[in-house]
Amino acid sequence: MAKRVYEGNIINLRVDTITLPGGRTAKREVVEHSGAVAVVPVNEKGEILLVRQYRHATGKSLLEIPAGKLEPGESMTDCAGRELLEETGYEATKLKKMVSFFSTPGFTNEMLHLFLATGLAYKGQKLDDEEDIDVLTMPFGRAIELIWKGEICDAKSIAGILAAPHYLKES
Repeated sequence: MAKRVYEGNIINLRVDTITLPGGRTAKREVVEHSGAVAVVPVNEKGEILLVRQYRHATGKSLLEIPAGKLEPGESMTDCAGRELLEETGYEATKLKKMVSFFSTPGFTNEMLHLFLATGLAYKGQKLDDEEDIDVLTMPFGRAIELIWKGEICDAKSIAGILAAPHYLKES
């Protein structure tokens, strides 16, 4: 049995009553999310573009790869291109799907889809009214160092940055 307890713009929350393998019942809270994409943009010099933005839930600004929520009916590839342009101002001639994963399967059904973006051309940032994003470019090795130092600390960025070298070899 599922009971929806909250409906929002980004997430919904439901409480499920489930039967465990031993026959007992338990409640599980589930955050419903439409899914998202994240993009690892790599320029012609082999540098990565990252964005720095304030994340209210963490109480601080984070250094991340560009990302955003899938809109209803939107393809993953279209979303990746849209988010890349909005957040960094760049369009990619090539978007390659790398991997998909659940962000936090213990309490949400959010699936993240990682893309590699190459063939970048600057067109101008198209930020939403509520976004304040700085774009940084750095050597790929430096981004990996920042992961090990804990300065890049969100899962999608860590996964994307570490996956990208494998997919760059295939390009």
